[in-house]
Amino acid sequence: MSRRLLAALAALALACPALAQPSAKKPPTPQPAPTAQTPPAAPENGNADLAYGAFQRGFYLTALAEAEKRIKANDPAAMTLVGELYANGLGIGRDDAKAISWYRLAADHGDRNAMFALAMFAFEGRGGPHDPDAAAKYLSDAAKLGHPAAEYDLGLLYLQGQQFPQDAKRAAELFRQAAAAGNAQAQYALGTLYKEGNGVPKDMHEAMQLMGLAAVAGNVDAMVEYAIAQFNGTGVPKDEAAAARLFLKAAHYGSPVAQDRLSRVLMAGRGLPADAAAAIMWHIVAKAGGASDPELDLFASKQTPEVRAKAEQEAKKWLSTAAPGPRS
Repeated sequence: MSRRLLAALAALALACPALAQPSAKKPPTPQPAPTAQTPPAAPENGNADLAYGAFQRGFYLTALAEAEKRIKANDPAAMTLVGELYANGLGIGRDDAKAISWYRLAADHGDRNAMFALAMFAFEGRGGPHDPDAAAKYLSDAAKLGHPAAEYDLGLLYLQGQQFPQDAKRAAELFRQAAAAGNAQAQYALGTLYKEGNGVPKDMHEAMQLMGLAAVAGNVDAMVEYAIAQFNGTGVPKDEAAAARLFLKAAHYGSPVAQDRLSRVLMAGRGLPADAAAAIMWHIVAKAGGASDPELDLFASKQTPEVRAKAEQEAKKWLSTAAPGPRS
């Protein structure tokens, strides 16, 4: 997911041509999940918050009782927390209308987390009609108050010309603000803009710095992009072994692109020892995820029946396990 694509390009075109072709995805259209699926952000008023602590520990009725005490003092964070409880149906019955009512009250008191929650509800049409214009306004309001996820989503709207005139420069500004706050999606998106020279000057070094940060934070697309760059030595020092380890990590997280690149690494024995069975195994897994590769098909067809059988057995085992995530 970052920058190392030049030094080994000629040889790689023969040995591992797919590795020479970075496959960075464009930042996606914002389709944010409602904040009801995640714990609310910590209150930002600097006060001790027993309600928030109780929420984090799963004591939802206690959280509600403590939040109600704080609401009497017009605490917007407490209002947002009650909205979260209704949105999730935690400790109380799920009620989108009541959640929205509490979020609006908190937003009127200046709570950026509530503004972001309202944007998510409007995007999804929860508790009312799908309203992208209202969602964009709530995102704008939250972004003005420095909400990183709102800055990122708002940047996507500007990048893709949704609800606002298309403006890659403005998108880059918003991504930069969110990236500086540690938002990995924004780091990846801004890195993609620097890589392409879209809205910012083309700068592979800057692109890979951002991709590296996003990769460390767990963004799988950034892991793949940085590993490709690292394998080839573009924007970062060339290190095939480190790139192979990162491909392996992203492959275990379920990235078909990483699985395909890992197959080619194992086929060529670059960064990891050559292993025909493992290469074919990961190729089968990648194909199941939609990443076809005729060269690996040909490689597999030339292996012994024993090697192919072992690879197929391991691939079936891998594909039958739990959802993608770190695996040993």
